[in-house]
Amino acid sequence: MSTATHSILETIRTATESRDAATLARLYAEDAELSVIDRSTPPSSPRVLHGKGEIVAYLDDTCSREMTHEVRDLVEGDGSIAHTVRCLYPDGTRVVCMTIAELDGGLIARQTIVQAWDE
Repeated sequence: MSTATHSILETIRTATESRDAATLARLYAEDAELSVIDRSTPPSSPRVLHGKGEIVAYLDDTCSREMTHEVRDLVEGDGSIAHTVRCLYPDGTRVVCMTIAELDGGLIARQTIVQAWDE
């Protein structure tokens, strides 16, 4: 892993597990795009967030929820990173989130999140 990518991945791990939206927000480019695919927004109609402002609102919402996060499976590619997040709500509901992101200038430029819940 390159030092810069390792640093981003470790920041993602630490900030996600501590629910620190402000630190996560600093990892995104101003014109970043984030797509979310889940039970409410399937692949044919994903939720697409454009720009850092929309992404920050998403991060604030996610990090404000009472749940624990465990970041695993950190992977570095050529100008990209990937990881898995396992979440647990107080009622026992589990969520698994897999994400891949393209980097540009050391910041996240494009990210896709696929998540599934216990049902």
